[in-house]
Amino acid sequence: MSNMRNSRGPSEPIADRYDDHAALETEVGSRLLERTTFKRKAPEYILDLGCGTGTASASLKQQFRKARVIGMDRSLGMLTKLLRRSGMLKPLRAVCGDLAALPFATRSTDMLFSNLAVYWCPDPVTMFSEFRRVLRPDGMLLFSTLGPSTLRELRAACSRLDASVEWPQFPDLMEVGDALMSAGFREPVMDMEMIVLNYPDIDSMLTELQVTGNSRLIQGWDDVRRAGGKLQDAWEPITSDDTFSLSFEIVYGVAFGPQDGQPVKTRDGDVATFPVESLRRRRKVP
Repeated sequence: MSNMRNSRGPSEPIADRYDDHAALETEVGSRLLERTTFKRKAPEYILDLGCGTGTASASLKQQFRKARVIGMDRSLGMLTKLLRRSGMLKPLRAVCGDLAALPFATRSTDMLFSNLAVYWCPDPVTMFSEFRRVLRPDGMLLFSTLGPSTLRELRAACSRLDASVEWPQFPDLMEVGDALMSAGFREPVMDMEMIVLNYPDIDSMLTELQVTGNSRLIQGWDDVRRAGGKLQDAWEPITSDDTFSLSFEIVYGVAFGPQDGQPVKTRDGDVATFPVESLRRRRKVP
């Protein structure tokens, strides 16, 4: 049974077109799925946070057949698409929620998976603290996000036009790793790669950014769209085949939930958490 609440995410028409334009998201999700081989144990509960239309959710269910897989997104249209991937033999659940305030119980999941979604949360420490809250001790977190060199060709072309545009400030690999550590995660492993997509023209590039929702990261997007031919003339080619290249810096992260009693830095100092049952066991006299 699904659990979907009202959302301000992409509309239904955008969800209908999303998979046709999500080449980057699909490829990065596939590469992130390869990192599940680092798991310590077979997961019983998996959350796919920012699941979109559920491509990765379905793959996670295929890979971990006995696990209960739940996809969470802010968009009802996206979650409707996810549920269409569900079936009697490979059921998926859908939950509408926010990355910074997860609608899940504490210590309720064994694996958190989030593909190209965490950059939508402006406070990564708060977000990762929420991730840590719902993750069981020694549970696994896998995520991908965008780094600071993302969209650099588009930025450069707009700067040549003196366009009034404000660009997103993506944290670098070290900053993301620091946020993970501050939230109490153990053994974080971070790596980065550049993925360059080539487009036949500027319009197809801008359409893809808009359909996948990434245009909402750019303040002044309407001015970018209106630039049209001027933007194409301002583009600095980096290939010899008359295509337009756009770079995405992809940051990958893998980390594990802390064991009971591992202190976590908070505004009120270090806090160590223990389940009541473990404290009761320690108090028992042999």
